[in-house]
Amino acid sequence: MRERQCSKVGCSREAVSTLTYDYADQMAAVGPLGPDGDPHAHDLCAIHTERLSVPRGWVVVRHETLQS
Repeated sequence: MRERQCSKVGCSREAVSTLTYDYADQMAAVGPLGPDGDPHAHDLCAIHTERLSVPRGWVVVRHETLQS
């Protein structure tokens, strides 16, 4: 399986989450690394996932996976 890299410019760390935006609802959703090929999604490393900020008035929804 090919390692996916963070989408942030200049970052070469391994992606651990996927970010999508819903502009109509002013929402950003961050969840587990999604399937390849979605041109509207952005893969993020752990650092950029943690540092994520959105415009004032927007909501961030974080979907966490259960760890066993």
